[in-house]
Amino acid sequence: MSDYATIYEAIGGAPVIREIVEKFYPKVQAHPLLSPLFPEDIMPVMEKQYLFLTQFLGGPNLFSDEYGHPMMRARHLPFPITPERAEAWLDCMSRALAETEIPMPLQQLVLERLSGPAHHFVNTDPS
Repeated sequence: MSDYATIYEAIGGAPVIREIVEKFYPKVQAHPLLSPLFPEDIMPVMEKQYLFLTQFLGGPNLFSDEYGHPMMRARHLPFPITPERAEAWLDCMSRALAETEIPMPLQQLVLERLSGPAHHFVNTDPS
């Protein structure tokens, strides 16, 4: 990572972000805890995720340019996000990353970076 200014650059930029998103959402759609939270037409969600991950990992501010400040917690408040769903989301992301050529230390760095927000979005008691 020390040869790169951002995680975005280190993992390979836009094409790799697109690959991650394309590998991630079929896992989400197949997951019994996560699939009910997502619309049948997943393409707009995938595009927003691409824009967000690009920005979040240090690339261009694509999400903010299109939608304004991410305010991700507020954007997720309408959805019942439990700790189990946060972990399921991270598991899907981990499996998507594992299907890329991103070196394991960078996969772990991406997951660590996403773990904080995933747990911050929890808004529903599991009981």
